[in-house]
Parts: sequence; C-alpha cells; structure tokens
Amino acid sequence: MQQPKRFGATALIALSLAVAGPAFADTTVTYQSNGYTLNVTDKNSGVSQTTVDTMVNTFFAIYPAESRDFNPDATKTVSIVLDPGYDGVAATANATETYSANYLKSNPTDTDTVTHESMHIVQDYGQQNIPGWLVEGIADYARYRYGVNNAAAGWSLPDYQSGQNYTDSYRVTARFLVWIEEHHPGAVQRFDAALRGRTYSDQTWVDITGASVDQNWASYTASPGI
Repeated sequence: MQQPKRFGATALIALSLAVAGPAFADTTVTYQSNGYTLNVTDKNSGVSQTTVDTMVNTFFAIYPAESRDFNPDATKTVSIVLDPGYDGVAATANATETYSANYLKSNPTDTDTVTHESMHIVQDYGQQNIPGWLVEGIADYARYRYGVNNAAAGWSLPDYQSGQNYTDSYRVTARFLVWIEEHHPGAVQRFDAALRGRTYSDQTWVDITGASVDQNWASYTASPGI
C-alpha cells in the first residue's frame, strides 16, 4: 500500500490529553491547513498511525472540494473520533465524525469513509422529513466523485441489476445519481441545495430533470450505462 504523505509541522498545532492519566488517556491532535481545522481524538483505539495519517490527508484533500462545490458555508472546523466502543462503521453529527476502531483496524484501506462522512457535514440539512435514501446516495456520490483511496479499499459503484430501486440508498442510489448527472449536469448540486433549503419535494425532480424520479429510474434501468 502506498504510504500516505504526512503533514508538516505547520499542520500539527496541538497535542493534548483529553483524560488525565497514563498511556490509556485519550489524545487529541489538531491539524490545520488552508483555513480548515481538523481535531482527531483517539480514545486509545489502537488504530495504526498510518491509517490515521491517511484519514487526515484524505480530509484535507476532499473536504474543501466538497464544501466548494456543494456548500461554501459549511463549517471549517471538523472533529474525528476513533472510538473502540462504537460498534457501527461510522456516524456523523454536529460536525463530529465517529469511527469504529475495530472496523478501521480490520479495514485499514477503507479510509474514504472520511469522504462519505465529511459530505454529511457539508450537507447540513438539519432535522426535517427528507428521504434518507437521497441523503446517503448523495454522500456516496461524493465518495465516488472525490474519493482518493476507493480502489485500494475495493470500493466501487455496483452495476445495475434487476430488482434494485433508487430507494436502496448508498451505492445503488449513488450510481443512479451519477447517471442523472451525466444526463442533467448540475442536478446533484441542485438536489443538495433543495434539501438544505428545505424546498425539496417530488416536484423537485420534475423541475430539475423534466421528469419524476420514477420516470428517471425507468429511463436509467432501460439504459444504465455510465
């Protein structure tokens, strides 16, 4: 595996103990680059430094681009927590991305989870009744578009198969969105803006593409090449 480039001294600005005590204390390292700040808290996770370095480099490579293209007002300060007590893969809330230490130790190349989770911070849709399949589909669309280590992790968009539906979420929806973007450039950004602006409805698909989501899906399944 290609070794990640490490940030220089100008990026590493602080190292502090979050919990008093010996080697079992949590540690927080703060990195800065080009006006963005990333706080990485390691809860004695055992995740390798190589993996952490790759996650940090990934964040600074993708988050400014995601913000620029989708939400220039997105926060410039983000936190990552490596938590051995978290039993999912990753979750994001309040500009904090929490990662399962066990998952990262078992899947050290799957560092573009950062690209997906960081997109959730850019999305910043707030609490509202919105389709979760589209939220997660846009986040995986961002991973496909901006990801830097997907190939090494064996991550890719699945080919269309009979029985799939746009509501399947994640990579299935993301592939559909790639197809939509190829036929209607700028559509994904407009969906994202409608969700953030709380104007999204079924009519949004008609306004942006000229057809309903179901009509678009039918066209996609008839000719799903991307």
